[in-house]
Amino acid sequence: MRDAIIVRNLSYTYPDGTEALEDVNMAVYEGEKIAIVGPNGAGKTTFLLHLNGILHGTNGQVEVFGKSVDKGKREEIIKEVGIVFQDPDDQLFMPTIFDDLAFGPINLGLKEEEVRERVENALLTLGLSDYENRCPHHLSYGEKKKAALAAVMSMEPKILVLDEPTANLDPRSRAELIDIIKGLNEREGITIVTATHDVNAVPELADRVYVLNKRIIAEGTSQKIFSDVELLNETNLEVPEVFKLFEVLQCFGYNCEELPLSVDEAIEHLTRTVENEGGHIHLHIHKHTHDEVKKLKTKYEHHK
Repeated sequence: MRDAIIVRNLSYTYPDGTEALEDVNMAVYEGEKIAIVGPNGAGKTTFLLHLNGILHGTNGQVEVFGKSVDKGKREEIIKEVGIVFQDPDDQLFMPTIFDDLAFGPINLGLKEEEVRERVENALLTLGLSDYENRCPHHLSYGEKKKAALAAVMSMEPKILVLDEPTANLDPRSRAELIDIIKGLNEREGITIVTATHDVNAVPELADRVYVLNKRIIAEGTSQKIFSDVELLNETNLEVPEVFKLFEVLQCFGYNCEELPLSVDEAIEHLTRTVENEGGHIHLHIHKHTHDEVKKLKTKYEHHK
């Protein structure tokens, strides 16, 4: 599997002396989906801005497909790595959606026909085909999020970097955007790197998870990260709500060694259990049930 991003010993200190990143190491393989989680002020956004050269580390190195970001040409790097900022208004600044999507390809020196083709493809992919003459500032927040992603996709990057993509979205817009991001990875093979506080989205958006708090504290599957109680306490991280539900079910006798993290996993596990138990799920209250429930509630009280 080819390396898409390699980060070696990356450190970054702001001009006022504040240390944002400390000796960060990370490997992202082509076609992977990676999530970066961590508490507020952990350096997640600062880290993302190093991946296409917006920021340059005080120490260390970032490589994209084997080429140093610091030493490479800016126009070459942005063709490989597209960053979608948390606030879509930071990326939408032209009179129409078409102009916003065309801005990047035009600055790559592409011919008008190819620019138009890229814009149309990006609009189609994001479900915005009738939006090209709309004013970005008249869109809903969810539509702006999709338009900002479309503006980056018109550059046809091989790596897509997303900063809090689901933040401030209503449930329908959130679900739509998650499906779009998953589709870009599954159908087009785009490598996805997502920084997020939305732990309920992590199982869908990531094959592997990195926990960042100025430095990399842990790395592994969603199951490994969210099962580590000590790590969660240390970094003030929540776990997906589905995971919590199945912890409750365990207190009532539900047999589940590996707790589901998403609705799809929950459906699969419940279906398998029902099939193996003669069409039923058996729950009961035993002498330790109330103590286990109480202990479980205490486990998550530190997040309140």
